[in-house]
Amino acid sequence: MNRIDTRFAALAAEGRAAFVAYVMGGDPDYDTSLKTVQGLPGAGVDIIELGYAFSDPMAEGPPIQRAALRALKAGMTLNRTLQLVADFRKADNDTPIVLMGYLNPLFSAGYEAFAARAADAGVDGLICVDCPPEEADELTDALEAVGISLIRLTAPTTDDKRLPTVVKRTSGFVYYVSVAGVTGVKSADAADVAPAVARIRAASGLPVAVGFGIRTPDQAAAVAKVADGVVVGSAFVDEVQAALEAGGDNSNENVTARVLSKASTLAKAVRSARVGKA
Repeated sequence: MNRIDTRFAALAAEGRAAFVAYVMGGDPDYDTSLKTVQGLPGAGVDIIELGYAFSDPMAEGPPIQRAALRALKAGMTLNRTLQLVADFRKADNDTPIVLMGYLNPLFSAGYEAFAARAADAGVDGLICVDCPPEEADELTDALEAVGISLIRLTAPTTDDKRLPTVVKRTSGFVYYVSVAGVTGVKSADAADVAPAVARIRAASGLPVAVGFGIRTPDQAAAVAKVADGVVVGSAFVDEVQAALEAGGDNSNENVTARVLSKASTLAKAVRSARVGKA
């Protein structure tokens, strides 16, 4: 069991869903990003999903596209993202970290070399958006050899015939994309999510975390009642941009404050969803 398995087991014993927060590594710069990531567990985040910047983030809507461009402009690379994880691990050895991004940087680095560096840094899982199951064995082999989970995406269009292929060799949890389309555009509907979560959980035997289309406390609470995890991303990236647009000498400090305030509000909604209290 790695940190992901341990965390989901503990939360299941508590009877609540995991709150998963996505932020882009290095947005708007390395030091601010590290400070924000370091503060997420204290704000109530159970699992951190850390984006590594890529120039063609095809699954992302405008907010995360802009975040990737800001991070790239600030000099972020895959290796710098792994260094950010290593710096986070100096003070936190318990919170699971899942990298989320695209295949090209991993292919360029070499799967085994990437997996080794990621494991050394303290990465627990990987979501590779554009790596289809049929092409994933080499990457999965490299990750499994160092104890990193490859976490698969499923969608409303993943039918019963396709689902077994998608969840094969998946570990940690399954990420259910609750809406058709890119991040940060549409809204999730818990009534539609519930049967999909049950179907995916039965097919995979794994926890199911739901993302895309969750921005508000009410949405997060509704999904937390039916899923094993709730993923929020664009709402945090929007807070980064809002702080930068507000400007001023303390704009970077405001980035961290705004993201952690939003995280705290959403975490309370997730934590109280099944028990009626925060």
